[in-house]
Amino acid sequence: MDLTLRVRRFDPDSDNPEPYWQDFSVTVEDNATVLDALIKVREDVDGTLSLRCSCRSSICGSCAMRINGHATLACKAQARDSLGDDNVIVVEPAGVMHVLKDLVVDFDLFWDKIMAVEPYLQPQGPEPEGEYIASNESMLHLSGVTACIMCGACVSDCTVLEVDPTFMGPAALAKAYRFTADPRDGDEEGHSEDRLRMLSEASGMWDCTRCFECVQVCPKGVAPMDRIMSLRDQALAAGMDKNYGARHVQAFSDLVEHSGWLDELRIVPMTMGLGNVPALLNVMPEALRALSHGKLPPLVHPELPGAENIRNLFEKVEQGGKEPEGHH
Repeated sequence: MDLTLRVRRFDPDSDNPEPYWQDFSVTVEDNATVLDALIKVREDVDGTLSLRCSCRSSICGSCAMRINGHATLACKAQARDSLGDDNVIVVEPAGVMHVLKDLVVDFDLFWDKIMAVEPYLQPQGPEPEGEYIASNESMLHLSGVTACIMCGACVSDCTVLEVDPTFMGPAALAKAYRFTADPRDGDEEGHSEDRLRMLSEASGMWDCTRCFECVQVCPKGVAPMDRIMSLRDQALAAGMDKNYGARHVQAFSDLVEHSGWLDELRIVPMTMGLGNVPALLNVMPEALRALSHGKLPPLVHPELPGAENIRNLFEKVEQGGKEPEGHH
């Protein structure tokens, strides 16, 4: 099988240390992976091409990179399935993290986020006479989280980390959920309020924009965004509902329930609080820019036709899935 790899390269020691694209045409077996093709380039065409790889079995996670715009393991991506219409596979280094050379990135940012999570189980209360008991069901649930191989694919494509490097990130928050969801952590009812309080602070669980990128690119099905949403549920259940993130979720829900769609003009004051004058004044410049560009939401927010059906759905959920009385 003949194909072309379009590789984004970077050499910090060159006379012109700027990223550039280079095409490599190679012939590989029909069952070859993108990693096989890259190794063939390095061994037979250009020995200066830099990349990381080890197990070639989707276990070590070292060959994570962007292929055709999305992070994945090069050893897992079949070359045939990755070919574009022009018989080209576009390969780039992982995103967000600093590029050291070609397809090799510096993982310090990734590990700094992971290390920010309080490790180990931290049970509270008296020690049991025997071992700490966890149900089979809870351990099966946690097995999905512990499948993470620390490849960094979710961090690479996180749209929040792209603009805010202080965000804790999907991998670290998924790791944190591994502890908060463990019945042996926290008090006798499995409540890890200290952890949840820390994770609820700025740059924590509430900064996720739910773009689904981390879910899409995770090679092991960890679904970090789903874990972040579960963390939010845990925090709300623990009464941590006074921060901007929790208030935004409640305001979003209330507005959609009321009119069937989001009132973008009201959600800001509802999130920040009508009495929070300093915070509201802080967003005024952005509101004025939106107004000057014709992007300010309308002052009159009409109810969508059939909005009563949305309200019925909300009522049904609040009643635990039962059909609201008087609605069939």
